[in-house]
Amino acid sequence: MSVVAHREVAAPGGLWSRLSLGQKQVIWAWGFLAVPLVFYVVIRFWPTFQAFYLSVTDWTITKPASFVGLENYKRLLADPLFWQVFRNTFMYLILGTPISLLISFVIAYYLDRVRFMHSFIRALYFLPFLTTAAAMAWVWRWFYQPVPIGVINDILSSFGIPQQPFLRSTTQALPAVLAPAVWAGLGFQIIIFLAGLRAIPVTYYEAARIDGLSEGAILRKITLPLLKPTLVFLVVFSSIGFLRIFDQVYNINTNDPGGPLNSTKPLVLMIYQTAFSSYEMGYAAAQTVVLFVILLVISLVQLRIMRDR
Repeated sequence: MSVVAHREVAAPGGLWSRLSLGQKQVIWAWGFLAVPLVFYVVIRFWPTFQAFYLSVTDWTITKPASFVGLENYKRLLADPLFWQVFRNTFMYLILGTPISLLISFVIAYYLDRVRFMHSFIRALYFLPFLTTAAAMAWVWRWFYQPVPIGVINDILSSFGIPQQPFLRSTTQALPAVLAPAVWAGLGFQIIIFLAGLRAIPVTYYEAARIDGLSEGAILRKITLPLLKPTLVFLVVFSSIGFLRIFDQVYNINTNDPGGPLNSTKPLVLMIYQTAFSSYEMGYAAAQTVVLFVILLVISLVQLRIMRDR
């Protein structure tokens, strides 16, 4: 009996001792990762599943949620406001992503060659990324005001150009809102581009110059191809940011968020207003699911296209 008991007690220890060092490291790694993984699943995945569930209910806070099937999605597809907001959201994506990436790459490309006060200049470009969206939106709102308050209209009038309505125009409001969003994200993109440029071995450039390649040829044949991983990351990251744009739109026109006439309203703002102004949580959850699908599809398509290239 004592021998059997001794073997039962020693069995776990014997099993551990029979594991290789690599297997032990894997077990310890998963043991340490278990807590953050569980936390991440609870914080991120559980609300996502809840959103899918709420999207098929008619919960309005004032009454318990009841199952309505796909009624919220049918209502969404028949809502003309949704299609206008859908169009606005893609305009932010189509305009914002290429413009911001082009500007940030050009700045990073030439800033990488600057040696005098390089760190200081880089910090100045990164500063807008650290600025709160509310403060930044109010400053840009001041820029867009009519003369004599607005800085931009004051500059235009000094050149004899008529004043522009900017935020009061259904055609100019969206680009006017997009400008501070692009400006705010430049610092982060410049830093990432600089890191990508610094990761390219200098020997490639030296060999290319010895072979007589021009700067334009070096850019096309060496710099851009080797920046592909950086570019893929920034394209996806920037696209997600513009599809989820909210802060600039909400704060730059506090009297009429998303106006005038919903010409600047993105999908995230529509979700916010549906949930916290109309208290239609089920309908807002359906809009959230649609946004999630859009983000997922666009990210996967971009990754596929960039990978193939």
